[in-house]
Amino acid sequence: MQRYILSRIVQSLLILLGVLFIVFFMLQLTGDPVSLMVSRNASPEQMEMLREEMGFNRPILIQFGDFIGGALVGDFGMSLRHRQPAMELILERLPATVELAATALLIALLIGIPLGLLSGSNPGSFWDTLARGAGLVGQTIPNFWLALILIVVFSVELGWFPTFGRRTWDVFGMELPTKSVILPAFSLGLFTTGQLVRFTRSAVLEIKNEDYVRTAYSKGLKDNQIYLRHILRNASIPLISIVGVQFGYLLSGSIYIETIFSWPGIGNLLAEAIGNRDFALVQAIAFFASLVVVTLNLLTDIAYGLADPRIRYGD
Repeated sequence: MQRYILSRIVQSLLILLGVLFIVFFMLQLTGDPVSLMVSRNASPEQMEMLREEMGFNRPILIQFGDFIGGALVGDFGMSLRHRQPAMELILERLPATVELAATALLIALLIGIPLGLLSGSNPGSFWDTLARGAGLVGQTIPNFWLALILIVVFSVELGWFPTFGRRTWDVFGMELPTKSVILPAFSLGLFTTGQLVRFTRSAVLEIKNEDYVRTAYSKGLKDNQIYLRHILRNASIPLISIVGVQFGYLLSGSIYIETIFSWPGIGNLLAEAIGNRDFALVQAIAFFASLVVVTLNLLTDIAYGLADPRIRYGD
């Protein structure tokens, strides 16, 4: 197990190095960065001064070395629009994105797993039809389209939820979420809900036919004991990988939802940075999102091995 963890850490570091390489040279492929940062009326002298100030007139390999060195200590330069360190801006917006992603994952877990369990336990029933429909809808409806529909119905027509923005309760110095997070979280978590429904249903149907489940029935155990102790417990093992990967997706893939709901998170910050051609901030967000995804994948692999003792990783 230790050798596997070490190899996965090395692989993760190599992936992050590759991400830094791609992020840096994507900026170079856009052409002269200075021409994109200044107005069309800027003089050649002004452009050259900015190019020298930002170090774009140096050899490309030296620029890349400086970029790697800064990234290792979390320094991606100053945001051109906000005039603050790029990583500082990300950390300021991180709590809002974590709140949104965690709420979306919680909604997906509360809906997806029970519905998948009911579906797999009663194939061909009303619950099975409902679950398969929910799984299909969750994985086919675009979340940005659903967000607009939810705003029209529940915010504009019914007035149950605010249309945009983040509101919190201050309880003993802690910011707790309010109902303002419900619509964006549901929109963001719909795809994850559909996946959890499908995977839970498939896992339950497969585990129901295992020998140890039939043995439990022959011993006279009650249905709820069998489903909780044997079926659901073993079905949760493959779900670990789904939950871990999807949480990374929810954290790093919320740009549309945050933009639609004016949610002050990292996704909204990325949309602003792209619109403002704030390349230092775009680079920092791209790397930070990759770091989150790679780290969660690593933790998911480790948790999967700990949850299932039968798994061996070449020890």
